[in-house]
Amino acid sequence: MTRRILALLLGALTATLAPAASAQDQPAPFAREIGAFEKADAQAMPPRQGVLFLGSSSIRMWKTLARDFRGIPAINRGFGGSQIADSIRYAERIVIPYAPRTIVFYAGDNDLAAGKSPQQVLADFQAFAAKVHAALPATRILFVSIKPSIARWEMIERIREANALVEAYAATSDRLDFVDIASAMLGPDGRPRPELFRADGLHMTPAGYAIWRDAVAAALRREPI
Repeated sequence: MTRRILALLLGALTATLAPAASAQDQPAPFAREIGAFEKADAQAMPPRQGVLFLGSSSIRMWKTLARDFRGIPAINRGFGGSQIADSIRYAERIVIPYAPRTIVFYAGDNDLAAGKSPQQVLADFQAFAAKVHAALPATRILFVSIKPSIARWEMIERIREANALVEAYAATSDRLDFVDIASAMLGPDGRPRPELFRADGLHMTPAGYAIWRDAVAAALRREPI
C-alpha cells in the first residue's frame, strides 16, 4: 500500500511540474521575427544614425519607406501584432545596435485592443523612451498617433484618450514628438475614411500611408540641428 501511495504522489508531482517545464520551453513572443531581423543584420548591417521605423503591423506593412523617404536611411523593424512592451523587450536587439538618430514609433493600437488602458499605453511608452534614452540619449522618438480604424471604431474614445496622454508627455521633452495622423484619417462625418483601409478595416491602403508619409516627413523636418 505504501508503495502504491508513493507512486501516486510521484505521478501527481510529475503532472504538476510538466506544464511548467513545457511553458519554459516555449519560445519568447515574436522570437522568429526578431531572429529574422538579426539574420538580415548579420548579412548587411543598416547604417548607424538612420531613421528606425519600429512597431506593429502598420509599420511592418509600410513597404514604400525607401521611396517615401528618399535620401534618408530608413530601417523597417515592424513586427505584426506587437505591443509597446514587445519593443521594450527587444530594444537591445532591434533598436540599440542601429544607434538611430530618430525612431518613428507606432504601437498602442494592439495594446488597447488587448484590453490595456490609455494610462498603461502612456506608462509603457514612457518605459520605452526611458530604455532608449538610457543607451542613446540623443535619439529622437516620434510617436505616431494611434489611428482611428473601421475595425476598431468601438475603441475610439480610448484611442483619443491614449493619444492625448502621449501627446502631453511628448511635449515635455525636445527628444520626443507626437505625430498626429488621426485627424487626416477621418472624413467629414467624423468617422474613418473607407478608402484608407483594406478589406479588413484595420490595415491601410496606399492612400492611408500617403497621409502617414506626409505627417512623418513634416516631423522629421522639425528635427533639431
